[in-house]
Amino acid sequence: MARAGTAAYRSCTRGRVGRNPTAAPRRIAPMRRPTVACASLFVAALASASWAQPAPERPTGWTPKTAVEARRFIAATANPHATDAAYAMLARGGTAVDAAIAAQLVLGLVEPQSSGLGGGTVMLVHVAREARVHAYDGRETAPAAARPERFLDAAGTPLAFADVVATGRAVGVPGTMAALGLAHARHGRLPWAALFEPAIALAERGFAVSPRLAAAIASDPHLAQDARSAAYFLDAARRPLAPGALLANPAYAATLRTLARDGAQAFYRGRIADDVVATARGHPMLPSDLTLADLASYRALERTPLCGRYRGLRVCGMPPPSSGGTTVLAILGMLEPYDVASMGSGSLWSAHFLSEAGRLAFADRNRYVGDPAFVDVPAGIVDPAYLRERSRQIRATASLGRAAPGEPPAPAAARKVARSDVEAVELPSTSHLSIVDADGNAVTMTTTIEDAFGARLMTAGGFLLNNQLTDFSFAPRDALGLVANRVEPGKRPRTSMAPTLVYDRAGRVLLLVGSPGGSSIISYVAKAIVAMVDWHLDPQSAIDLPNVGSRNGPTELERNTAAAALAARLAALGHEVVVIPQPSGTQAIARTPRGWIGGADPRREGTVRGR
Repeated sequence: MARAGTAAYRSCTRGRVGRNPTAAPRRIAPMRRPTVACASLFVAALASASWAQPAPERPTGWTPKTAVEARRFIAATANPHATDAAYAMLARGGTAVDAAIAAQLVLGLVEPQSSGLGGGTVMLVHVAREARVHAYDGRETAPAAARPERFLDAAGTPLAFADVVATGRAVGVPGTMAALGLAHARHGRLPWAALFEPAIALAERGFAVSPRLAAAIASDPHLAQDARSAAYFLDAARRPLAPGALLANPAYAATLRTLARDGAQAFYRGRIADDVVATARGHPMLPSDLTLADLASYRALERTPLCGRYRGLRVCGMPPPSSGGTTVLAILGMLEPYDVASMGSGSLWSAHFLSEAGRLAFADRNRYVGDPAFVDVPAGIVDPAYLRERSRQIRATASLGRAAPGEPPAPAAARKVARSDVEAVELPSTSHLSIVDADGNAVTMTTTIEDAFGARLMTAGGFLLNNQLTDFSFAPRDALGLVANRVEPGKRPRTSMAPTLVYDRAGRVLLLVGSPGGSSIISYVAKAIVAMVDWHLDPQSAIDLPNVGSRNGPTELERNTAAAALAARLAALGHEVVVIPQPSGTQAIARTPRGWIGGADPRREGTVRGR
């Protein structure tokens, strides 16, 4: 099989979008194919190594889901309560931004392990009447007192992640509320206060603890160490709340009422800000140096979206400090020369090529991407010619192992292009939503408090604080020099959040996609785009595919899926393979001739609802 695939590979010079030889349950409307021709690739190999074959098991927590079609508007979020809140706003004539705000406020209540007022967010907003996409950065910032040595011990050695994650030292200035306020001021239609109604009502009457939330509480050793967190997440006998337990949060409802009445700025001044600072600074072992001035000076930013091309389609993502946009575009750009369509959605070769493109893209990500206010990220990191040249390193006969970073073209006047290769810990407790309103406006938004339950510090206002500063590299220097993602005052840590919009050749929104998952977000999003564009799968079928990829380390195959059966074949090509849980939470929407179709990840509790 490998010999047949290799021979086909060597005969191929350029890629095209071809017919998927593996039957798919459902397909989105076919897209026009590029005219560049290529010989058929790996057809002989497809039959014996397909992800599409039924798996004997499913990942833990897997709940089969069906694609949802809608004609007017549609919302896909990580929790049924949040989806219902978004739907309610859309049904009242609200914009996609209105719906996203309502959904986020509910997610912070029912999915507190993943996002909330104490965290940050990045979002892309497509405005139909402008035919334009806006990028909003609500990423947290380091306090003004933060220094590069923040996570070093007295001997200059990086501290262990476990020793700082649940402390005040890990807390950054929250950005979610500022970003939501900015987006609503520019793109909202419903009154600001109306968007808070679903979350306030749910917080006051209570909601049933979901199995996923209950499992997260039960597995976390830090919640019991914070008095407010313990009082909220544990019962009277200090046992973790069980699935189905009714959980109300009147303190959160009171905070939301203040924000609904006084606006987003009320988070950064006054009682709520006092509470945030006191909570972060009150940690008994490693208190924060966060100040009221840090909160008062925080600003959400509108940035220029990062856009490129894949198979003739325009793909737009978040620019730095998100590495999601650069790295997804890099993976797609390095797959562009190859006939991924003919490899099929379930072959050894699609797993191999996705992984090899991933390791090359992550090599550049780790070295070059940081907060653009502090580091000049070379624009050439997503230059098509540069990516095509990088892609020549992909071989069908062997894995690259660990890829070396390239030398992307950069302006001669670049001030501080980093020359470092240090990865930071970035964990998968995040959430994502995708929404389209009746006017064709769209939002794809990823939101997080970093690790599960963030810093595990519960404010008096009923929400948790993030631990986002652990997304910085703990070591400020390595053998190559200063690390691009080192801690600095006022800096935003690098993130892998990758909300993505794909436009068709007429300039219309074609796809919305994003996912939680730490740095694996990039692999999840790239997989979904390839599945919908190259293999013409609908969003649900694309999300259902097993997760595979590489972050320039081992090739990662999702446990208890058909992809795990590829391990031996990939190892024969020189891959170091690990078979691990990969609980993505991808939410995706695609345009159809009749409207929209959406999918929610069966690995989590998300839902889709539309009309």
